[in-house]
Amino acid sequence: MFKALSSTFKKFKNAFSKLRFTLGSKLKNLLTKGVDDDSFEELERLFYESDLGAEFSMELAEKVRKLSRKNAQITSEEIIAELKKEVLTVLGEAPTETVLQTKPHVILVVGTNGSGKTTSIAKLAKKYSDEGKKVLISASDTFRAAAIDQIATWAERLNVDIVKSQPGSDPSAVVFDAISSAIAKSSDVVLVDTAGRLHTKTDLMVELEKIQRVMKKLVPDAPHETLLVLDATCGQNAIDQAEIFNRYTPISSVILTKLDGTAKGGVIVALKKQKDLEVKYIGLGEQASDLILFDPVPFTDALFKAD
Repeated sequence: MFKALSSTFKKFKNAFSKLRFTLGSKLKNLLTKGVDDDSFEELERLFYESDLGAEFSMELAEKVRKLSRKNAQITSEEIIAELKKEVLTVLGEAPTETVLQTKPHVILVVGTNGSGKTTSIAKLAKKYSDEGKKVLISASDTFRAAAIDQIATWAERLNVDIVKSQPGSDPSAVVFDAISSAIAKSSDVVLVDTAGRLHTKTDLMVELEKIQRVMKKLVPDAPHETLLVLDATCGQNAIDQAEIFNRYTPISSVILTKLDGTAKGGVIVALKKQKDLEVKYIGLGEQASDLILFDPVPFTDALFKAD
């Protein structure tokens, strides 16, 4: 047990140590020069460009103003320590793994094209499979043949069940067949893929509502979770996507992908501050095991770390 916990802690530590953001270095350079009235606007711009959102950027800049006026000798390290407290207050407690209380536990996964949705489903499948759960994937993205092939390849590689149909088939029918199969096979988890819906396409969103109605015919309280996959490199556009998806299906939490790329990181804070949406998992690579439960503390350390 001790070895397993040590291994998990090391994995998380190594994962978060990969994160590289620009805010910390730029902030330290600015604060080291000394804070005056002329620099507060630059501070606000710096926070905003890190995807923290307009409102919170103003709040943080005002925080620095008050700290510097209260103590003219305050150091950049002390200011950054206070800013980290503000961010941690917004993010709150670390998310916990879901306790599966219903069988099958149905997870609806949504997101736009290119967000990393299919790969995230594969990562979830591996996670639950490694925990000894029987997993079934519903290949309900029938708008693209490539999407069906991609998720089928992952299912075969991970040795999990999949229900699929021909391209152009009714996605709701695939979901119905998948959940029926899961009930017959006593599957623990059903992961429902959906089309990479452009959030501006109302007809596709209506289809998403139809999928949920079909689910409830077989499992009245399904979906038990709705996970929104967002690309961290989209910045504030991710906030817009979250708002519109949430209109059609209440989002339980977020999987944020590509955080190890060119993302600025602050979108995690903005999602919580503006939409009260919790980032539950972060994707830090393309391998099936590269899915990490989000932890606010090491993330905040990385966000303000100066290289």
